[in-house]
Amino acid sequence: MKVLAILYKGGDAATAEPRLLGTVENEAGASIAQGIIGCLMFPQLGLRQYLESLGHEYIVSDSKEGPDSDFQRHIVDAEVLITTPFHPGYLTADLFEKANNLKLCVTAGVGSDHIDLNCAVEKHVQVMEVSGSNVVSVAEHVVMSILLLARNFVPAHEMIERGDWQVSEIARNAFDLEGKVVGTIGAGRIGYRVLQRLVPFDCKDLLYYDYYPLLEDTAKAVNARRVENLEEFVSQCDIITVNCPLHEGTRGLINAGLLRHFKKGAYLVNTARGAICNKEDVAAALKSGHLNGKCSYAGDVWDVQPAPKDHILRTTKNSLGGGNGMVPHYSGTTLDAQARYAKGVRSILENYFTGEPQDPQNIIVGLGKYESTSYGQR
Repeated sequence: MKVLAILYKGGDAATAEPRLLGTVENEAGASIAQGIIGCLMFPQLGLRQYLESLGHEYIVSDSKEGPDSDFQRHIVDAEVLITTPFHPGYLTADLFEKANNLKLCVTAGVGSDHIDLNCAVEKHVQVMEVSGSNVVSVAEHVVMSILLLARNFVPAHEMIERGDWQVSEIARNAFDLEGKVVGTIGAGRIGYRVLQRLVPFDCKDLLYYDYYPLLEDTAKAVNARRVENLEEFVSQCDIITVNCPLHEGTRGLINAGLLRHFKKGAYLVNTARGAICNKEDVAAALKSGHLNGKCSYAGDVWDVQPAPKDHILRTTKNSLGGGNGMVPHYSGTTLDAQARYAKGVRSILENYFTGEPQDPQNIIVGLGKYESTSYGQR
């Protein structure tokens, strides 16, 4: 069978670092690599050698745009598609119509919104992702982003790079995390881990908004309180972090109407999906002083990836010349996370080839139906 992997060019960094496994340069993986925790040795999973030893054809490319791209040429007869959420190949409804042989889509990571999931259900194409592979990585990035916004870190570092030293310009918009109200939109694997990591900071209150309540003991362990109305939720928070999947119910969720309910000077961190936040509305809130001129936005996800060079959220700042903590989409692709999701992809493929059951938490779309509630209440 044909297995198609749409990855990305890692350039010199991938050549120098063989553990960058989502790149076309390292698609086969090293046979042995040095672990970065405790200097342990662990095998990196070479998919090419594995797949070709079974007689399968393995096509790897970063060519994904337009009708003449490798993506569109090979999707017509590929049985398995492997993609990443960091440089995604977008499997749209139009491409599903061409994918006559497609049976399985595997996301090397977490987040399969680059695939038209409703079409996958209709076409009986299974969609799997490596659930849990990067939840710690993303949760840590969220806490880092919260701290860099609260402490006004980016303008402070830029000041040092310029050769300047004016403490008052930075300190006028720097705050402690202690005593603040922090809330997460979504309290699943990532959102809950964010709450866990915030406990030692002695926040005034930890809130969550989710259509499913946490189990009583689970919520009690982090002293988290559920707020069922979204407008009431955001109005109580000093800091809001978005940790929910992108689907019909969350696309454009944070828009001008909801931003009006934010506290003045609130911080917003989005490491979920860029399209959950309306980019024009967020930028307008930053620039206009709508949120007291000190609103801040950080994250690593964009409505289109890679983000165009003129994307409004690359450069928009608040009235104090700060408030922007945006970076490329890398929170969930640390070297540790890459090792986990590479192993998970191979496990999914092994189960598929041998007919063994898949890990239930990895199944987003089964045969003709959603198996996960992560992408909305179905």
